[in-house]
Amino acid sequence: QVQLVESGGGRGQAGGSPRLSCAASERTVSRKTMGWFPQAPGREREFVAGLRWSGSWTDYAESVKDRFTISLDSARNTRYLQMNSLKSDDSAIYYCAASKELFAAAARKFNFWGQGTQVTVSS
Repeated sequence: QVQLVESGGGRGQAGGSPRLSCAASERTVSRKTMGWFPQAPGREREFVAGLRWSGSWTDYAESVKDRFTISLDSARNTRYLQMNSLKSDDSAIYYCAASKELFAAAARKFNFWGQGTQVTVSS
């Protein structure tokens, strides 16, 4: 069972560029997709970025496509979400998650979740 630990959240100004990290406890390729899901108060977790576990494929929600970049550091077994041009609407708890399905994007298809890291953006 994979364990995921997020870090890198905090408070920042609109226009900032924080980088979130998701460290995984195992390297097994049975985990096919890794995703990032922000959850704002009163809202469901929504997919913003996905990465094939090995790093060979990426996918983004339209709302972040030109601002966020998901990547993999294989040596550290850590996935990242580089966030640029932050907006106040980006404020949320950001969760990373792992799925056994390729190209998964719906939250229900992700089996393992981290504890989340808070991102708060002030305008």
